[in-house]
Amino acid sequence: MPHTETPTVLTVPNLVSISRVVLAVGFLALDGVPVRLALIGAASLTDFLDGWLARRTKVVSRFGALIDPVADRFFVLCVVIAYVMGEQLTAWQAVVIFFRDIMSLIGWFTARNVSWLRPIRFRARPLGKVVTGLQLLTFVAVLVAPATVDGLVFAVGALGLLATVDYTLMLWRERVR
Repeated sequence: MPHTETPTVLTVPNLVSISRVVLAVGFLALDGVPVRLALIGAASLTDFLDGWLARRTKVVSRFGALIDPVADRFFVLCVVIAYVMGEQLTAWQAVVIFFRDIMSLIGWFTARNVSWLRPIRFRARPLGKVVTGLQLLTFVAVLVAPATVDGLVFAVGALGLLATVDYTLMLWRERVR
């Protein structure tokens, strides 16, 4: 049975995605290792759960396709801000962690505004999912294994660069179809 697009905004998968925005604000407002670990865990769970629920119930919407990555990036941004403000991450580490997200945003605007690029639907790609998982692991490491953070940030940056190249090549290939 194919997915049917629903005009309804308040679907269960969308509410699960929106919950990440609340978790992000909670991360900024609350402190303490156990609380922040729980918030990262909950955000990770909702990131998996929203897509799983959408596929399982075959309920997709334009709003859901938009809010999921926006909620992901908002959570990452809030965590990075909290860690930089708490001096748990340096500014250079924050830039490296957020590099792929900045490049994705630039790519999205480019794809929407360059007339000779065919409009395409952006979808998560496997390498992008790995980068997101590695970002979340880095956020946990800040709290429980700070000595590993530099290596994880390097890995996020390297894979983020590869993911950016992957998305760019996909966009380039799709322009001619």
